[in-house]
Amino acid sequence: MNFTRFEHINLSCKDIDVTKKFYQTLFPDWYVRAEGVFNGDRWMHFGNNQFYLALNNDSEQERVHQPYESIGINHVGFVIKDGEAMTKLLEAEGIEYYTMTAPETKHRIYVNDPDGNEIELVEYNPEYALK
Repeated sequence: MNFTRFEHINLSCKDIDVTKKFYQTLFPDWYVRAEGVFNGDRWMHFGNNQFYLALNNDSEQERVHQPYESIGINHVGFVIKDGEAMTKLLEAEGIEYYTMTAPETKHRIYVNDPDGNEIELVEYNPEYALK
């Protein structure tokens, strides 16, 4: 099988509008690609022409997975162009974050979305080449 690209992440959320607003803040060029209702619950494909989040509104469910404390996805990483601009945006929007360092990165910024899913926003050093 030939892998073409990573297409989407399916994400259940308490409030689809709040989640959309959070990700729209981080990625202002994202848009609603498709949306509808299935079995009485709203869904939305929110992203760009390369990637999207498949958001599913599920206000009755509770989070079960504890990142870094149980098996499962701990965070999802997105490559960004400008880490300094991102930290300024996060501060202006009152979004809490923390940072870490690594030799290959200029910025590694971690935020939690409204449902507690951790997102890593990474800007690589210009001289870093994928191997």
